[in-house]
Amino acid sequence: MSARLGRLPIRARLALLNATVFVVGGGTLLALTLVSVREILGENSPTVTATQAEPAVHPGALPTVPAFPAEQPAGAYRASSSERFATFQQDVLDELLIRSLLLLAAVGLLSLLASWWVARRALRRIGRVTTTARDIGDRNLHARLALVGPEDEVKELADTFDAMLDRLERSFAEQRRFTAHASHELRTPLTLQRTALEIPLSQGRVPPDLLPDIRRALNATQRSERLIAALLALAKGESGVLVPVPVDLIEQARTAIADVLAEAGEAEVTVDTRLRSAPVRGDQSLLTQLTANLVTNAVRHNERGGSVHVRTGLTERGDAFVEVINTGPVIEERQLPALFEPFRRGGGRRRGSGLGLSVVRAVTATHQGKLTARPNPGGGLTVRVELPPRLPDRPQRRPPPPSPPTDRPAPVSRESHG
Repeated sequence: MSARLGRLPIRARLALLNATVFVVGGGTLLALTLVSVREILGENSPTVTATQAEPAVHPGALPTVPAFPAEQPAGAYRASSSERFATFQQDVLDELLIRSLLLLAAVGLLSLLASWWVARRALRRIGRVTTTARDIGDRNLHARLALVGPEDEVKELADTFDAMLDRLERSFAEQRRFTAHASHELRTPLTLQRTALEIPLSQGRVPPDLLPDIRRALNATQRSERLIAALLALAKGESGVLVPVPVDLIEQARTAIADVLAEAGEAEVTVDTRLRSAPVRGDQSLLTQLTANLVTNAVRHNERGGSVHVRTGLTERGDAFVEVINTGPVIEERQLPALFEPFRRGGGRRRGSGLGLSVVRAVTATHQGKLTARPNPGGGLTVRVELPPRLPDRPQRRPPPPSPPTDRPAPVSRESHG
């Protein structure tokens, strides 16, 4: 019973508690009233009985002695009066009990309803705090409760929560600012380092015994540049600062596929596409990074002779989507959250910086989209990003029908139509 009551909302528990206290108090008062009435009637029983036994005396008339029937003595007459009074007393008590119980039940129900209404009004502000707190995340820390009303415990709770959000927002902003500044500062020396390595290589001025070391250094520099670019994209995606312009995800997908075809050919990975128009309004550089990361990850974290399927289009609700399906090692359901954490990889994943899907998650959240991922039964992963439709610059018109699937012949690409 206590476990079931514990699952009830606070307003229901408060209403039941108030109604229970009222009913218990009212029942106690009713019992005391019945006992008091019974005692009062019992104490006055002889007086009432004697009064009933005496004849009525009129003013100016001589008192007369009542004449008892010969067959009924005076004692029997008094006993009959006592019995009639006892019956009358029991009837009064019974009627009083029934009416009191009915009144107690009615008033108890009214007390329950009134307690529910009062508790609901009192807890409505707490519900508002809960709803706002649920909507506030690390992507919209600028939002505040700003609760108005009397200076009570609920107002104090809301103000404390707002102060905590202020500290969190400053902390997140400083972290993102540091990441962006550090990445910018590192990009220039790395570019100079790569240039200094590429020039002697292109001119053939590197001794043969130093060529392996120079190439390893150049590859390490290029990996560092890719890592810094991913960090910059992640910092920008988490900052929530966007430059929205009309973008069609079909173009982003085409560019991402073209950039990865050479790498897919080396790994003997086939790229299938079914591309339809998917217009959105968002930050073009971030959406380009999102699509490129999805396609690149699908190719790199694959198996030799595997496949990648890229789809774009519009959902039934009108949201634009890009979906990438690949083959590869088997991924368990419990491993999915780790894949979207920075510098985290699933089992068997060794290539890349570990920031690809983290950037996808950050960009999707910044654009208020929906990101879903599920492991494929035979291995690999299906990642789908849905973004809200673009916001028109002019009065809204009916969008044109989706364009037919785009054919894009490529050495390692085959297109399916549907």
